[in-house]
Amino acid sequence: MVADTATATTAMAVTTTIMADHADTQALLRLVTWLSPAFPVGSFAYSGGLEQAVDDGLVTSAEELRLWLETLLTRGAMWNDALLLAESYQGHDDPRRLKAASELAEAMAASSERHKETVLQGEAFLAAARRWPSAVFELLGPVAAYPVAVGAVAGAHGTGLHSALAAYLGAAASNAVSAAIRCGVIGQRDGVGVLVGLENTIAAVAERAAQTSLDELGSATIMADISSLRHETLYTRLFRS
Repeated sequence: MVADTATATTAMAVTTTIMADHADTQALLRLVTWLSPAFPVGSFAYSGGLEQAVDDGLVTSAEELRLWLETLLTRGAMWNDALLLAESYQGHDDPRRLKAASELAEAMAASSERHKETVLQGEAFLAAARRWPSAVFELLGPVAAYPVAVGAVAGAHGTGLHSALAAYLGAAASNAVSAAIRCGVIGQRDGVGVLVGLENTIAAVAERAAQTSLDELGSATIMADISSLRHETLYTRLFRS
């Protein structure tokens, strides 16, 4: 009898572990899909002002690109996006909290192009992510800033806040590296090197953002903001921001 009980307990433990592993794998796959370059949000069309920075000679090498992105991650728009994503993840079932976060995200856009970038990508993300049914879409409505949309949907599906933050920031950095490659600043091998060099920064920013409130919102990346503003009048350009 004791042996049968022990066997049953072991079987239940194994089943529980398998179910947990399946849930973790499913959450990972969803994050990978949602933040893949193939997900239809049009991220390839935006550079976040990087194209202007390249044109102005502010970013001319792999190391300068790494420093540019590291600064955005720790003190700029990417840091703010991380906090807004975390707020939306934690408040995914609170429509007032989500609305406030989205309005704040729009208000903090440094230029009209950055505003369009976050709003249009957020709208496109929500439209595509409806393939994964959830009540969160009714709470958000059809339009929300991009980090708010990603955070709310990830929270509703229980992907894990730290994982969602790391995936979002990694995708943002990858998109910037892709933009730099298309601008002719670096090649693909150097691009991979830049991403390797940002791994620890992305992990640290994700961990910090997961434990921080919106009280820490703010940026000190004046040149990046100026580049975003000046891009509006760039004569020949590849990107919309």
